[in-house]
Amino acid sequence: MAMIGKVGPAWRLPGMWLVAAGLGLSMAAGGVQAQGDRGSTIGYTCMGCHGFQGKGSGDIPPLAGVAKEATVGKLLEYKSGALEGTVMNRIAKGYTDEEIQAVAEFFANQ
Repeated sequence: MAMIGKVGPAWRLPGMWLVAAGLGLSMAAGGVQAQGDRGSTIGYTCMGCHGFQGKGSGDIPPLAGVAKEATVGKLLEYKSGALEGTVMNRIAKGYTDEEIQAVAEFFANQ
């Protein structure tokens, strides 16, 4: 019994450290992947109004194939209030400038 109590904590500490280090590396790798997918994740929510693959829907303009800089410019104008829209001002304010860049790149590549 005394040996188990004495060996147990000393034995577990290095193992716990390795588990923690591995978890940290996994989370870091997941964060990189999540950042890379951010544009597509946001983009799929835009398709509810802007049509399948962002190709437009009725009076709502297409986003697919539009130059990244043009989309970024419009979204930043909506975000700042310089350009008025029905819902786009509220939507654009919900995204960081980095997220706007990511979704604009996603649609530019469609």
